[in-house]
Amino acid sequence: MFFDTRRRYNRGWGGSSANQDDGGFPGAVSGFFRNLGFGDPFANPWDKPRTTIRDIGPSRPTSRFTRPQEPPAPVEPDQPQSREVAGDGYAEIKAKCLEEGCLWDDPDFPADERSLYHENPPQAYNIEWLRPKEICDDPQMFVEGASRLDVNQGILGDCWLLAAVASLAQRKPLLYKVVPNDQTFDDGDYAGIFRFHFWQYGRWIEVIIDDRLPCSNGKLIYMHSDDKNEFWTPLLEKAYAKLNGDYESLSGGTTSEAMTDFTGGITDIVDFDRPEGVPDDMFDYMLQSFARESLIACSIPADPNELEARMDNGLVKGHAYSVTGVKKCNFATDYNQGEVNMVRVRNPWGNECEWKGMFSDGSPEWACIPEDDRAEMGLTFDDDGEFWMTFDDFASNFRKLELCHLGPNIFNQDEETRAKVWEMETIDGAWKRRVNAGGCRNYLDTFWTNPQYRVQLTEPDDESADGNTGTLILGVMQKERRKLRKQGQDNHAIGYAIYELDDPNCAPLDLNFFAANASVAKSPVFTNLREVASHHRLPLGNYVIVPSTFDPHLQADFMIRFYFEKPAVANEIDEETGVDETPRAEDPDDEISEDDLNELRELFKSVSGGDYEVDVYELKEILDAKFMPEFEFDGFSIDMCRSLVAIRDVSLTGKLSYREFTDLWKDLIFWRRVFKTYDAESVGYFNSFQLRRAFHDAGIRLSNSTFNAIVMRFSDREGNVRFNDFISCMARIKTMFGAFKGKNMGNSASFELDEFIQLTMYS
Repeated sequence: MFFDTRRRYNRGWGGSSANQDDGGFPGAVSGFFRNLGFGDPFANPWDKPRTTIRDIGPSRPTSRFTRPQEPPAPVEPDQPQSREVAGDGYAEIKAKCLEEGCLWDDPDFPADERSLYHENPPQAYNIEWLRPKEICDDPQMFVEGASRLDVNQGILGDCWLLAAVASLAQRKPLLYKVVPNDQTFDDGDYAGIFRFHFWQYGRWIEVIIDDRLPCSNGKLIYMHSDDKNEFWTPLLEKAYAKLNGDYESLSGGTTSEAMTDFTGGITDIVDFDRPEGVPDDMFDYMLQSFARESLIACSIPADPNELEARMDNGLVKGHAYSVTGVKKCNFATDYNQGEVNMVRVRNPWGNECEWKGMFSDGSPEWACIPEDDRAEMGLTFDDDGEFWMTFDDFASNFRKLELCHLGPNIFNQDEETRAKVWEMETIDGAWKRRVNAGGCRNYLDTFWTNPQYRVQLTEPDDESADGNTGTLILGVMQKERRKLRKQGQDNHAIGYAIYELDDPNCAPLDLNFFAANASVAKSPVFTNLREVASHHRLPLGNYVIVPSTFDPHLQADFMIRFYFEKPAVANEIDEETGVDETPRAEDPDDEISEDDLNELRELFKSVSGGDYEVDVYELKEILDAKFMPEFEFDGFSIDMCRSLVAIRDVSLTGKLSYREFTDLWKDLIFWRRVFKTYDAESVGYFNSFQLRRAFHDAGIRLSNSTFNAIVMRFSDREGNVRFNDFISCMARIKTMFGAFKGKNMGNSASFELDEFIQLTMYS
């Protein structure tokens, strides 16, 4: 039994999505064009084209921008002018503005209420949009470099984002990947335009913004730095708000989502309130993760009526903190000495609201830590929101930990940084209604139809106690669901299960496997987070991972990511399209009695007329007479009868002789038996989830992508495969296999254009 924990977060913004496709013509055609590499002609995720948010490539290290030797003429800041430049990128827009001496106004994120909110106006008076040079005399992107202490919260409820930004500030290579550090307010290089980079589903996205920021009484109302002339944090927040629709869309969320968008990493969420409690090796896991440059956040849950409620010990419920240090410290008293596990935490409020227990600022316990250790820790007692605490106190108070692990795509691949990151495999997938949206294991009859992925753990971790254990951090991320929130939709509740696998070369596993085998690991809960991720330590061997939505029949694109300490193998379980050439065994249900054969002969003779051949119209008359009394359907269509004729009409005359007809009849009887196996209740149809099993019974194997296309073509919108559609499908598959076999050259076939058109159109 899987637990379904469905949580709701901030409202988002709208836009169409391919996820809304119900399998009709636009969805089928767009999928066809995507598979051919032409993109999706029907996709339009924005209300209008937004050229200032653009794809800049797959996950990979990026080089730093080099400033021109001779900057253009200086800008006159006291006379800012607006300019819309459609279709240009950052460099082109900036160059044009510098040339014309104007400051850029962003047409895609205007300085008005549309960019502030979609439902609830901000609690501030007389909001005006000011540029940094209108807020202070000497604006700078960074003041003495970036620091976690530059991150302070405004009136927006986005502490989850600030916790991620504070963690990001400690990782300078990551920070400058998100916030290119070549951007300044210097005369001659300032045009009111800035750019930021965010990771989105395996791609890096550049978001271009102007520098007009919402203010009240001349002060920033949202994220800000202690230094009044430092602006990297409010500009970063604005770019992220633009990416997600508006500022209000950032009110409420999960730190894990922001950390992933800043790094492309995978975020493992550890719930300390699970029945098994805090794992025994949790501190070691945090220490290892911090050494590997992971971003870490933590929080204390709160009731809906006590969000951000202060506790007597100084901590705040319903509030996101960032973990900024993990360290084993020497500890000595007059009575004993040893080590103490310590964690440094920061409240993004950046004020005196800090931990008041052991090892709080100025507490006597610090006298037991050697001075050298205190200096190495950078210990200060400022009212800056940052504090140390023992791991025991940390685990007793904070209930959720979020660790964002970095993959090899983050840094340049030198040996020093390579040792810090995880090995990674990433695969895109989709749950499609009627095809493979099988739901969780509670729905065993359909669970097996979900996408399946094979993992081979071949090398033990360095710290493996028995030398036979490997770490797998597994994440399942649903794509683009936030865009559907204005339409009343949200993330699906998703999760996964892991099963031990005996045969590493198996085809997709069927119902019998899952009915007979229990999972060896699974996601802690099914939840409607964007990504569900967790870490597992498993014996070396082969495993199959089944990601799913909690309920069946829910459609979404997703990405599944695998992180390993040592190199390992992960791929989708598929089967090669083909047909069993072995003559099928005789079955009593397929036998045609002498009486039936005589009746069929007489019917053929009466319908065919004098030429003793039947065309498609005459074939329809015979088939309707034979099958309509047995199945409840409207009879065979002319188009399907053409497909049936094409199976045996080797001379392309458009007709069948009696011998060709009897060969076709044997196929029909066999396909009828296969169909009735799955139409157990004799209702004239079966569920499309069963179609792959029916194909296997008929000796046909289809790859996942081909099977997907066939289900979309031959099932109705309720996901039922009716008798006439099943027969039409089998007829076309048989024709195509026959044509391919005639031209077979291994795994490929060569057709002249005319041959290809004749084959596809005639069948």
